[in-house]
Amino acid sequence: MRKNWEILVVDDEEIACESLAAWLREDGYPTDIALSGQEAINKAKEKEYALYFVDLKMPGGPDGIETMMHIRNIYPDASVIIITAHATVDTAITALKEGAQEYLVKPINPEEISLLVDRIIKVKNLQRQNILLRKKLTRQYSFHDIISKNQKMHDIFQLIRDIASLKSTVLIQGESGTGKELVARAIHYSGDRAKKPFVSVSCAALAETLLESELFGHEKGSFTGAGSRKKGKFELADGGTIFLDEIGDISQKLQMDLLRVIQEKKFYRVGGSEEINVDVRVIAATNKDLMKAVKAGEFREELYYRLNVINIQIPPLRERREDIPLLVRHFVDQISHELNKDINDITENAMRVLMDYNWPGNVRELENTIERAIVTCKSDVLSEEDFTFISRAREMDEDWTVPTNESLQNVEQRVIEATLRRFEGNIKETASVLGIDRSTLYEKIKKYDIPRYKKEETIEKE
Repeated sequence: MRKNWEILVVDDEEIACESLAAWLREDGYPTDIALSGQEAINKAKEKEYALYFVDLKMPGGPDGIETMMHIRNIYPDASVIIITAHATVDTAITALKEGAQEYLVKPINPEEISLLVDRIIKVKNLQRQNILLRKKLTRQYSFHDIISKNQKMHDIFQLIRDIASLKSTVLIQGESGTGKELVARAIHYSGDRAKKPFVSVSCAALAETLLESELFGHEKGSFTGAGSRKKGKFELADGGTIFLDEIGDISQKLQMDLLRVIQEKKFYRVGGSEEINVDVRVIAATNKDLMKAVKAGEFREELYYRLNVINIQIPPLRERREDIPLLVRHFVDQISHELNKDINDITENAMRVLMDYNWPGNVRELENTIERAIVTCKSDVLSEEDFTFISRAREMDEDWTVPTNESLQNVEQRVIEATLRRFEGNIKETASVLGIDRSTLYEKIKKYDIPRYKKEETIEKE
């Protein structure tokens, strides 16, 4: 194992440099030397070392602290040990504050060096094994960015493979935050349309007239503000796939227009007279019960059956709790890297908190929760204390009783206010849990004149 870990010794005194390198080589570690800070930085740019022993005082260039900072800019997780013959409390504090793993005073005891290196390498081996295991688990249980070990989800993976190259329309149903767009993308990129466009449209985000223009495009001058011709999403998706998210929210008129496109593969731009032909596979998604909407006369029956040729029902996260640890570790790795925070694990108690929670906002809420915990975490491991807001949310859920003496509008207002307060004004998380689009949430906040919570009380974070 030792041959996999190379060490760099940096000291402007060649004898001291070679002496330390010889001790390390005797212990079985391949060791290079650098006689200046700049030479060390150049060597680090060429390859990564497991450990860097860096002398503090090196005249005529970067000193030990500056050399360490350059190396850690290249490799943020680099293990650097500062060595010096002139130890002071101030230099020790500075070295450790800037990221040194250890601070040693010359003359150095060879046995002390051997024990120190052995301890650091053991930790690095465990970290490497942990990373490899996580990658192996992710590969084993992932399919086109969807991570799951749940049997129902694996049945969906197989169905995706079976239908990927068909032209049939697909209706994906599931609660908000379950990953309906990920499933749609998996269908597209698993089939023979993979090299063609995948175009996504949120049907709930736009008013009817804007959505019509978004889907079918418009001609110059067709309405106020239409200063030039614009291609719609159906045209842009020609040869590929169009994903219509929240299809249950479109108007009756657009339902008719959409039905015609699916049946005839042709349409007119808004204000246009030229008929446009397209070859587009339609995948639609909704968190609503469309059959119930059909019976209520809110959704056209013929469109429902046109969309529902192949149906995929995504189970909510609370019905596949075995996926929570996989998803948590995936999000911890991904988000901590994106935020440049050195967080690499989560305690058992913290994981238990996440396992016990009901996740009304599903995978999206879980991702947002992990991000919030990472942002506020003061350690390199997420603990139960980083998820106290989850405990508060669970208590609110347990205290909830269905009001039977209030109007539906009053209940809606109370629910929105409580959810905003719970997520400290975070519009994205609130909309996710409520199962509505952010634009819809903004409208309701305005309609009910709901206060925008500020810090201490709450803060809006986009």
